[in-house]
Amino acid sequence: MSDLQLPPSRFDGAVRLHSTVHGFCAGIARAPISVLAACCVLVALIAFATFAPLLVTHDWTQQSLLARLSAPDGFGLQAVHILGTDYLGRDVYSRLLYATRTTLVISGLGVCIGVLVGATIGLISGIARGWIDNIIMLIVDANTAIPLTLLAMAAAAFLGSSPLMLVLVVGLADFGSYVRIVRAEVMSTNRRPFVEAARSLGASPVRVAALHILPNLVSPIIVLATINFSHVVILESALSFLGVGVQPPSTSLGQMVGEGRNYLISHWWLAAIPAAVIVMITMTISTLGDYLRDLLDPDQTK
Repeated sequence: MSDLQLPPSRFDGAVRLHSTVHGFCAGIARAPISVLAACCVLVALIAFATFAPLLVTHDWTQQSLLARLSAPDGFGLQAVHILGTDYLGRDVYSRLLYATRTTLVISGLGVCIGVLVGATIGLISGIARGWIDNIIMLIVDANTAIPLTLLAMAAAAFLGSSPLMLVLVVGLADFGSYVRIVRAEVMSTNRRPFVEAARSLGASPVRVAALHILPNLVSPIIVLATINFSHVVILESALSFLGVGVQPPSTSLGQMVGEGRNYLISHWWLAAIPAAVIVMITMTISTLGDYLRDLLDPDQTK
């Protein structure tokens, strides 16, 4: 009877990918209120950052020493500076919108680079094995042994603080986590019957990786990338706070906190408002990441 059995479908990977997407959409639809609230807050922050040029009330770079350190006016019709002004008389509300956009863009691109580089190296490590795997894991172990903030500070100081360099620094600072999880998933998937059957039928390594291995990596990569996004936001904010991240005249949330720390007693909102936005971003993304982990990778929560 075994000779009459049909070989595994070459679309097994596509079916797994479709199942993951369907499960994700169904899970979001029945998500608890806390997750839906986090989604709403995150969407609102992204919308404010995206449409910042349309929502600002002042030129975010314009200085006015006569209006420096003005208190917030609120959202009334007579309001001039909704969230007040900083030590150079720049409108805090307008700068906050652009700072949020800068932080989200740098963090988002950094996560994409980390996923691309880490997943590619992890895939190579899991498939090649042998001395290639050993060398890759030595590099990953060295990357993991150094604190992320210290590593990112050293890289930013050495490579410069341009936006492109900052994206590369925050993206590659923790690429090892993607390498580890992708490598583990590849090694696990390689031993499954449908992968061995595909190889026995003459499928090339590239075909096996594309149709059978990569679709099985979607769920763990999505979960890890979502959780790491909040880490990257904090890392970028820390670098900008310490002065090795985003440089003037550009602005970011961490830079605004750093500029306002000298006025915590008399003008606390200069640091408190951007810090609150950082907390909102990290908390909402962490909430979504935890829910996605339970939804897409329930075995990890058992």
